[in-house]
Amino acid sequence: METGVMQDRILSNLGLLTAGYQPGRFPLPTTANWMTFLSSRRAQTGLLHAVIWVLLGVTVFTQPTMGLSTARYFLLQAGLFVLSLAAFYVNADWAVPHLLYRRRLVAYLLFLLGIVAAVVFAHRTGQRLLAAPRPGGPSLGGIRDAPPRRAPGPGPWPGSRVPSRGPTDGVNPAVLFSTLLVLGLGTSVAAVQRGQRDALARSVLEQEKLAAELGMLKAQINPHFLFNTLNNIYALTLLDGEQARRSLQRLSRMLRHVLYGAPTDQVPLGQEISFLRDYVELMQLRLAKRVQLIFTAPDAPAAEVLIAPMLFQPFVENAFKHGVSATAPSRIVIELRQPTAHTVELRVCNTLFPDPPVEEVDAEESGGIGLANTRRRLDLLYPGAYRLTVTPANDHHEYEICLLLML
Repeated sequence: METGVMQDRILSNLGLLTAGYQPGRFPLPTTANWMTFLSSRRAQTGLLHAVIWVLLGVTVFTQPTMGLSTARYFLLQAGLFVLSLAAFYVNADWAVPHLLYRRRLVAYLLFLLGIVAAVVFAHRTGQRLLAAPRPGGPSLGGIRDAPPRRAPGPGPWPGSRVPSRGPTDGVNPAVLFSTLLVLGLGTSVAAVQRGQRDALARSVLEQEKLAAELGMLKAQINPHFLFNTLNNIYALTLLDGEQARRSLQRLSRMLRHVLYGAPTDQVPLGQEISFLRDYVELMQLRLAKRVQLIFTAPDAPAAEVLIAPMLFQPFVENAFKHGVSATAPSRIVIELRQPTAHTVELRVCNTLFPDPPVEEVDAEESGGIGLANTRRRLDLLYPGAYRLTVTPANDHHEYEICLLLML
């Protein structure tokens, strides 16, 4: 009867607990949370020190008993454990940074010898003090041994102990080994931590260097683009004022993109397509009828992704600069498409013409900073995530550039 009542009471309590449980109120740690925690630097450092403590404890408390009782043995080894931890942290946190890393090798070696001698001497002194006294002798710190064993034969005195403990003189090999192990671990941990700090500092400096270099490249590209566009508008004002006004409207949208979009690290793909379309329409206003221009781009991207600003413009600008002739027919093909949600492909072709004499090329065109900077930006922003193929002369006697971005 009592068993049934107890079962009903347990089931009732379980029901109350189940009814009061709310999912998410007390979330259980997931595998992802544990992995994130364990991957943090603080957790890794704590785990490393825990492993060192366990390894040191196993090394210290598995040494021979040296004839001491259990209580006296653990008291002696506990002191050795504390001394070993002190030696470990003093070596790792002070001696290695202040002596070894400053190339004071003699002082560091003397420090190690001093630590070894101090630990060995302290352990031997403690072993002598904790050595079991003769029967009737005083105890140390209230710690008493078990009743002494009687010798079967005649001894120095009645009821004398059998001499079972080891000698207290000389160097204990186990203590020497554990001390050297502790010092070696301290030096190794300090070296690893310094390597991690140096690697982190180098990574931060590399990121700052890349950011500064990208800022410099964008600062070069933007004036380069604006200079060419203003030259085009100047030419249009001499030919058709109405076209010049329309081109100024497009230029205002493009300047807005340059001023507010280009300073950021990434812009939406749709915004970059609109900028490219405005640029092509602006350049088309000054083209003659014998120039065939084919521009293909989606009105809206299949999937809105982020992309580096003004990344396609130098390739298109290069086609207009070198693919147009004042006397011969020419063709410019610009195809921008998005095969998948995270890939963007640009193909630019222009008719090949003989290079003009060097004296006829102005200083701006001879610099070629647009394409050079774009290549450098691709290397910095999309390392291993892009493919740029340049064909100096394809089957149609055209200069062709194909860029594939994996975003």
